[in-house]
Amino acid sequence: MDYTGSQSEKSVPAGELDRGHVGHTVSFQPNEFTVVFGKIAGIARTEAMVYLSLDGVSGGTHLKDEYDLPVGHPVYLQVDVISNAESTIKDLFGKVQENLRGSGHKGGEERTDRL
Repeated sequence: MDYTGSQSEKSVPAGELDRGHVGHTVSFQPNEFTVVFGKIAGIARTEAMVYLSLDGVSGGTHLKDEYDLPVGHPVYLQVDVISNAESTIKDLFGKVQENLRGSGHKGGEERTDRL
């Protein structure tokens, strides 16, 4: 099995998870036979490992709610549509500002707005 997330998820290394990700839905493949989907309940980390505690995973015969992953291991987070849209709008606004600044008065050209 080779899990690569879905179109509505973005991949981040486990080492980039921080307190802001607690409560987010996550999916990952901890070994070659298992794919995990759950909500992050807590995160702990060392220099080499990230420890995830999940809500909504344990309770089955073979299911557990704690996983240890190397810091570079890919995990997949649900894309936040509002933040994503806000980021896109900011990027577009920045490009518009840049274009407006670039289309201003160019040296050597006669300005038509003089009195």
